[in-house]
Amino acid sequence: MADTTDRLRRLVTDELGECRDADLDRRLSELDGLADSALADDSARPVFAVLGDETRYRLARLLVAADDDLCVCELEPLVDVSESAVSHALADLVDAGLARRRKDGNWRYYDATELAAELLAAADREVGDA
Repeated sequence: MADTTDRLRRLVTDELGECRDADLDRRLSELDGLADSALADDSARPVFAVLGDETRYRLARLLVAADDDLCVCELEPLVDVSESAVSHALADLVDAGLARRRKDGNWRYYDATELAAELLAAADREVGDA
């Protein structure tokens, strides 16, 4: 923590020309307020966490690209993991609000939500503009 505070003190000194303890305390208080505000609503965290896994990311991409909903048995050969792993990954996508599931007899079908489509499209736009 001392190194962090020392670096922050140097930054404040560069910005203000000097740095008193009160200046450092004020900046730390501002940063604490920023953290409280920015991190208060953590509801989007599961969405990003679920996409951090390669299998779930690929499944989300496939569901967004598909014209219709897909069965687990159709998705399994596309991601090269077991049916059980595909089912678990899809359940995680459903829980995060990135996929919908419907059951038809013995078959379970999945499709992407609008959130998944918009999130991946936004990411593609940003990466494409970089």
